[in-house]
Amino acid sequence: MRLQCFGHRLHLAIENAVKNESRVTRATKLCKELVGHFSHSWKKKTKLTDAQKELNLPEHTLITECQTRWGSRQKMVDRVLEQNKALNQVLSEDRKTRHLVPTWQDIKVLESINSALKPLQEFTDILSGEEYVSVSYLKPVLHLLKSTTLAAKEEDTDLTKTIKSKIIAYLEKHYSDPATRELLDVASLLNPRFKKDYITSPENVTHIKERVRAEMEEVVQTERRPQVSSDTGAMEKKGLRSLGSLLTKQTLSVVVQVEDIIEAELNSYLMAPVIAEESDPLAWWKIHSVNTKQTGQAPTVLCL
Repeated sequence: MRLQCFGHRLHLAIENAVKNESRVTRATKLCKELVGHFSHSWKKKTKLTDAQKELNLPEHTLITECQTRWGSRQKMVDRVLEQNKALNQVLSEDRKTRHLVPTWQDIKVLESINSALKPLQEFTDILSGEEYVSVSYLKPVLHLLKSTTLAAKEEDTDLTKTIKSKIIAYLEKHYSDPATRELLDVASLLNPRFKKDYITSPENVTHIKERVRAEMEEVVQTERRPQVSSDTGAMEKKGLRSLGSLLTKQTLSVVVQVEDIIEAELNSYLMAPVIAEESDPLAWWKIHSVNTKQTGQAPTVLCL
C-alpha cells in the first residue's frame, strides 16, 4: 500500500464531507462558472489584468478545477478569494455578468472551504512525492491529520469544523477494521522512525510484540530447515559417511535458543533511538541486516 493510495482515500473523504452541503455546491458552482467565463474571453482576461494592477493584486491567472487533479478545487477557491476585488470590478461593469459576482454569503462559504482544505494541500503534495513503501506511515499520518492538520481551531466557522470532522470520521471508518488496524500497528512498529510511538495503548504494544515475535520465529525456523543435497542422500543410501556429515550432525546437535535470540533482537531494536524523519527506513534495515550477517550473529528477521 503506497501513500498515493491514501491520497486517493483522502480525496474521497473530502468529497464525502461536502457532497450534501447545498451552500458548498452553490458557491463552488459559481466559482466554476466565473472561472470558465474568464477562460473563454480574452477581453475579460485583459480587463482582469488591468484591475489587478489598479488594485495592487498579484497578476495571477484563475485556476480551473479538474476532477483528475488532486487539490484543484481548493486552489480554484483560493485564487478566486485572492482576486475577489478584481473579479467584482470586472464582472460588475457588464450587466450580463453581474450575476457571477459572489455574494457575501458565497464568500463566507468559500473562506470556510478554503480554511478546511488549504492545510491539506502541503500535506498531499508530500504524499504525491513519497517513494518509500509506506503502509508503516498510515498510523502516523492519521494521527497527524486528527491532532494537527484537521484539528478544529477557535477561529474556525461551523462549516469549517463540519468539513474537518467529516473528513476525519470518513478516514477512521475506513481504517477501523481490527485486522487492518493490527496490520498498521505492526508496520508502524517495524518502521525505525516510529516504533511504538503510534500504538495507542500498552496492551496493544504487548499484543503487537507477540505477533512480531511469532513471525520472527517462523522466519528463523524456515531458514534453519535442513536442506539435504542429492549427493548426501546417495551416500546415506549406500551406508557411507563423510567427515562433512559428522561435522554437520555435530553442529545440529548444538541447541540454539531461538526464542532468546529473537527476544534480544526485538528488545535491542525497540530500545534503540528512532531514526531521523528524513531517513529511509528501508536503507536502515538493509544496513543493519548486513551488519548482523558480518558479525556472525543470528540474521535480522525483522523487516518492513
